[in-house]
Amino acid sequence: MIRSATEDDLPAIDNIYNQAVNRGFVTAHMKPLTSEKRMEWFRAHPVDNFPVYVFEEKGEIQGWVSLSKYRQGREAVKGVAEISFYVDFNLHNQNIGSKLVDISIRKAPVLDKRIFFAVVIEGNEKSMALLKSFGFERWGYLPEVINFQGEKRGHIYMGKKINF
Repeated sequence: MIRSATEDDLPAIDNIYNQAVNRGFVTAHMKPLTSEKRMEWFRAHPVDNFPVYVFEEKGEIQGWVSLSKYRQGREAVKGVAEISFYVDFNLHNQNIGSKLVDISIRKAPVLDKRIFFAVVIEGNEKSMALLKSFGFERWGYLPEVINFQGEKRGHIYMGKKINF
């Protein structure tokens, strides 16, 4: 089941996200996030505009997706959102990420979003393949902006125009 996230889901969202932090080269955070930071993040994602959705099965959160503001306060880009998705590492390759991206794209018209983009760390081929399967294209590249203890990688910007 996919549904809007609630504050009660934040520990599971943190757990999944921090798996990515601890793995490295999936997110730019290098230390696990605290519950205080996560609450601040959650409050910046109102369900009617920049929601967080969770994939839940048998009462367990297995993945999540969020739509985040781009260039906050600039009215001309209000229809643009950054999409981010994370799946429990023990449950990869079960189409959870695909289902989360799909629901986000289907909800775009209701949310008044016409452009989605994702920022992917260079080398994260699985995320790029998933995005490409939904029609995302490579729109940009920032070389060597990621520095994990001396190993440098770029950010790849993947984008999609939402037709509605």
